[in-house]
Amino acid sequence: MSKRLVTLLSVLAVLGFAVIAVVAYGVTTYDRYRVPSESMAPGTGVGTRVALNRRAYSGDARPALGDIVIFHPPAGAETNACGSGPLPAGEMCATPTDERSEVKFIKRVVAGPGDRVAMAEGGLVVRNGKRMDEPYVADCGQGYSQDACTFPAEITVPADHYLMLGDNRGSSDDSRFWGPVPEDWILGRVEDCTLLIARCSPRR
Repeated sequence: MSKRLVTLLSVLAVLGFAVIAVVAYGVTTYDRYRVPSESMAPGTGVGTRVALNRRAYSGDARPALGDIVIFHPPAGAETNACGSGPLPAGEMCATPTDERSEVKFIKRVVAGPGDRVAMAEGGLVVRNGKRMDEPYVADCGQGYSQDACTFPAEITVPADHYLMLGDNRGSSDDSRFWGPVPEDWILGRVEDCTLLIARCSPRR
């Protein structure tokens, strides 16, 4: 066997192992989903295929503001029930039901543990007294009444919980109505990936 052929075979073997390693990493780290509703439109519309990084919040990593995540909501999401009972006028649900639903939702993280949150007219989040910059949000008034788009009374997100809202707030069933989500119920972060999961970054 010639030296050139040996070199070629060695290079091909290395490339083969590299491809296998990338594929194995993708299989053990990412799940694929198709977005079933318009709650995250316009940026992530119905039928969009997304990759879920199941390892995004391993170790000391925590969900960040603006992350799009897939999670199990509280059981109240299936009946539009808040764990603390009927919502006071002008206030989002501050306390979820205790049980976890088996359905999966895709939403955006807009507040974390200890944050004080309200919603200004048009469905824009006011976090700790400051209106957030949310260029991805659709006009809330297109679907819901203004009662569901404006919550001037602040709530405080409980420890180890995150407030989840859809970008299309006029057509989103989210934390406004059934409360924050425990961190343990978050399955991972939605990411945009190149072919074979060679390079991924959080979807925005």
